[in-house]
Amino acid sequence: MDQKKVSIFSSKTLDYFLQLAETMNYTKAAHILGISQPALTQQIKKIERSIDAPLFYSIGKKLYMTEAGQTMLRTTHSIYTILNNASNEIQKTTNSNQGDVKLGLLSSIEDKIFMQFIMNYFKENPGIKVTLYMLTRDEIWHKLENNKIDLAIMYLPDQKIVNWKPYSSRKIIDEELLFLHHKEELADQETIMLSQTTNHPWSVYPDTYYINDLLRETFKNQLSDWPSISGFFTTPEQLYEFSEATKSFTALPKSFVRANQDKMSARALSFEPPIVFQLSFVYRHDKELIPRIKHFLEDFDHYLKEVDYSTRLKT
Repeated sequence: MDQKKVSIFSSKTLDYFLQLAETMNYTKAAHILGISQPALTQQIKKIERSIDAPLFYSIGKKLYMTEAGQTMLRTTHSIYTILNNASNEIQKTTNSNQGDVKLGLLSSIEDKIFMQFIMNYFKENPGIKVTLYMLTRDEIWHKLENNKIDLAIMYLPDQKIVNWKPYSSRKIIDEELLFLHHKEELADQETIMLSQTTNHPWSVYPDTYYINDLLRETFKNQLSDWPSISGFFTTPEQLYEFSEATKSFTALPKSFVRANQDKMSARALSFEPPIVFQLSFVYRHDKELIPRIKHFLEDFDHYLKEVDYSTRLKT
């Protein structure tokens, strides 16, 4: 076998190709992968030279995939599926208290409960090495697609995700988005309509973040204008601190508000109608058959049965 071609079609190179195929944007893909755009371009050109065909082409600033690219994408997914299935089959016979459990936590989610559980879990299962990644929405799906994490902790339903066939989900809690403000004239209200919030600056999550998309869709559905934005921030802590300092409006998950209410001066209101969604585990179907993953999920369920999620947030 041609060793040069083997190196070109390494797992790393295919990861680069898959990320570009997912984002269809060299700059965005390079950022997610943590490499420079020229380095990504070089890797793609290596594949193209090896197969003697272009994988992508541009019209203006928009990137498109060639027929050869589509073939490469289908083949790469097939290769990863075979490898993942083989890995899962092997792992089904392994011990439930030995090995790695890799978690991807959406960076906009309050991590208190999960950190507490992981610390307790390690005390009972010192043979399990837990890795917790704080990830963006795109990064979570990239790692799930490529079997780089076992379990994702994220918000659902997510209309951005099209290919749900390989995945299962398990609800952790029902979540609600709350409106935070510092306005005395709103002090007596228990709920607020989005149309009442557009006359004052907001601070929000960046574009493409789940809660940003959820808010935009809700504003659109209620025929309300998107408000002026003072700042975009990636974590609930950053959003709250900026909102506190600037007295801008913001919206944060109820779980974060409950976990931090003792140190908050802002008032929290429910939206009318409520903006609700779910916090869930998402994983490939076969993951529950791997003993250590099944054991981890069962222990987490038991952990919340002992003391529920909301109560743990307050302790």
